[in-house]
Amino acid sequence: MRRLLLMPALLAALLWSAPCFAQARSQLGPLCTTDTTPADQMIDACTKIIALKVFSGEKLATIYFWRAVGWNKKGNYAQVISDATEALRLKPSTAVYNLRGSAYFDKGEYDIAIADFNDALRMGPPSGIIFHNRGNAYRSKGDYAKAIADYDAAIKAGPMSAFSYQNRGASKRALGDLDGALADINEAVRIDPSLPQPLISRAVIWRAKGEIERAIADTSEAIRLAKAKAPVNIMTPPGSVLISAYTQRGLSYEARGDAAHAKEDYASVLEGVASDAGSKANRATAKVRLALLKEADAAPRKAAAAPAAESSPVAPPAASVTAPAPPAAPARTAATGRRVALVIGNGAYAHVKALPNPPNDARAIARSLRDIGFTVSEGLDLGRGAMQKTIHDFLREAARSQIAVVYYAGHGVQVDGRNYLVPVDIEFKAGSRATDAMVDMDTIMAGLDDQIRTNILILDACRNNPMAPQLASTGPSRGIEAGSGLAAPTSLGSGSTLGAGTLIAFATAPGQVALDGEGANSPFSAALSRHVGTPGLEVQQMLTQVRAEVVAATKGKQVPWSNSSLLGEVYLAEE
Repeated sequence: MRRLLLMPALLAALLWSAPCFAQARSQLGPLCTTDTTPADQMIDACTKIIALKVFSGEKLATIYFWRAVGWNKKGNYAQVISDATEALRLKPSTAVYNLRGSAYFDKGEYDIAIADFNDALRMGPPSGIIFHNRGNAYRSKGDYAKAIADYDAAIKAGPMSAFSYQNRGASKRALGDLDGALADINEAVRIDPSLPQPLISRAVIWRAKGEIERAIADTSEAIRLAKAKAPVNIMTPPGSVLISAYTQRGLSYEARGDAAHAKEDYASVLEGVASDAGSKANRATAKVRLALLKEADAAPRKAAAAPAAESSPVAPPAASVTAPAPPAAPARTAATGRRVALVIGNGAYAHVKALPNPPNDARAIARSLRDIGFTVSEGLDLGRGAMQKTIHDFLREAARSQIAVVYYAGHGVQVDGRNYLVPVDIEFKAGSRATDAMVDMDTIMAGLDDQIRTNILILDACRNNPMAPQLASTGPSRGIEAGSGLAAPTSLGSGSTLGAGTLIAFATAPGQVALDGEGANSPFSAALSRHVGTPGLEVQQMLTQVRAEVVAATKGKQVPWSNSSLLGEVYLAEE
């Protein structure tokens, strides 16, 4: 359960005392304003009351509020916002601000949600429910210190708030304080053992600690509880609890190497109806993970696995990820798990402008990553089939890793705000979908999305890209619009933004063109290969040094750019 609902005080006798309303009030009134009324009946009753035009002002605002509650039960957040906005126009109240803020939260519009919760708190009196809900929005933005402060206030107002303990624990886990997180979530389980949500949160901690069987046990119990009794709080997005539980159990089964049960759980996720942003992200992850496991089943069995030439013969050391756990000062913590990298360099394009440097860049980066202990999957000048296979093999391997790096050099393009990587055999043909010939970055991000993995994606793409005009020329009939450069990501994935964190580094700013370079390497990759292996250099500091070097080398024509939800200091190379 993500949010809590603050109900307004209603005086039914006053609300339904209007003349000429006697016949309907005994039926429509209670149906509209009772939170246990099924969503469709609630919406229908409130709509009929509004159509009678017998109420105005505060009373009419109340009807719009309850219809918004009905829409919320259905997960129709656009209608929630519309009705809540009308209720606020008629009579502002803390309850309506809270409801509208919660709808914005479920749409993934966290800043607007926080603004509504702030308005609710300003109207007063202070409410633990609103502090809790605002804490959820701060947590989703990655502002864990503010989230924990709000959960503290919610717990102070309501010491028996299981969900506030649970979500405070989730915030502590995101900051690396696994023991503090476990204590909070255990308290949530103690307060209300019938709730499935704290068990799902605890399963994430068990998996982060490597205790896979405990993670599976907790998610299995959460699924049983969710099936036995639907969530009591009407603000819980429809289907979200089971979608979350099945996703986490599927990831746990994968970590155990149990592909059969993982596939069953991912299939169950896809059967659910996702209405909120978190559930949609879980479905995207489940879809990719299920496809990867099915693809592995369909692949021909080899008699014996030959050692991969590109893999490091030495077991990689643990990555060092630091996450400050409040209130202690930031300190480095050693992470457990493998470090893996995918490195692709595409330059030998057959039907669009060839690029001389990406294969050189990929070799240099792969060598640098192996030198600091990464197991590297390397691909050069890959056609679409080989590129997809290389990526899918890597995503399967990454399921059991603690830190994953993806590096791509070559042509890239944005279409309708989505980023695509371009295989060397791409050929635009009349009547075909241009995007079908490319690799969608969103698929890679969904496959990596996990609350306990750190992901670093580095794109040295869009070098004097000749494809934007061709995409634009083939696009109008299919609604495709191509732009220069790559697009800034609209999000970093649900689990990424709530978990270990994701960083995406671009060779140049969004919408701009990266240079291929006049030497053997691009300006960006040349600088990256020089700094990526520097011992004791934190990854964002490393990228700052790369940015300064590229700006100097290109006389300001190219400015590398990054977007991060990392929660602490990440060191690719230890001191």
